Amino acid sequence: MASPTNPPAGECRQCWLHAHDRQQHAHLGPREDCPACVDHLRHGHGDLIVPGARRWF
Repeated sequence: MASPTNPPAGECRQCWLHAHDRQQHAHLGPREDCPACVDHLRHGHGDLIVPGARRWF
């Protein structure tokens, strides 16, 4: 089973962490954007994709 720090193959490490670990956004106020997520949205995944084929269940 994938954990927030160990995403499955084909997933972005940062996207997975920020989606599944509540501590990543705990410091933000209501309706406040996460600066790391906004930067990631603008600049893409880069080399953060876990190697391997993405699995669809």
